Amino acid sequence: MQELILGGARSGKSSYAEQRAQASGLHVIYIATATAQDKEMAERITRHRQQRPDHWQLIEEPLDLVTVLQTYAAPDACLLVDCLTLWLSNLLAQDNLGELEQQQAGLLHLLPDLPGDIILVSNETGLGIIPMGELTRRFVDEAGRLHQRLAAQCDRVTLMIAGLPQQLKP
Repeated sequence: MQELILGGARSGKSSYAEQRAQASGLHVIYIATATAQDKEMAERITRHRQQRPDHWQLIEEPLDLVTVLQTYAAPDACLLVDCLTLWLSNLLAQDNLGELEQQQAGLLHLLPDLPGDIILVSNETGLGIIPMGELTRRFVDEAGRLHQRLAAQCDRVTLMIAGLPQQLKP
């Protein structure tokens, strides 16, 4: 089963995804895409680590999500990816259009064939004003297109609002 969980900042999407992973009864592998580039982000990462069960396996990979998914997906595993928007930001920061397109295409191609449960967490960024800068607009556009494609493929899609899950699919 593949699930996409979307929501704004502090919407409760990560907590909900963790609850869904725990409820799966499978071995949970948490795939973190964040990098600690400053003190505030390092503190966020530390808080997230402390909130997760100790027995969950942790893989930290900011760029090559496709390889990690291929490596760790298994019938008895639940892979929780948190989050796709940080992964997308990391790829955009590389300023390598080919790599960005290759990673996104690889994810979309690979996802239907992965064994086990896959939970993807991402920020819904397209609900606000249109950003002023070119890079920010590109990020919002890339995220929106990726979310549309993933939502079409995933078995389940949930939008988190104020900590409340809104089931979009099925």
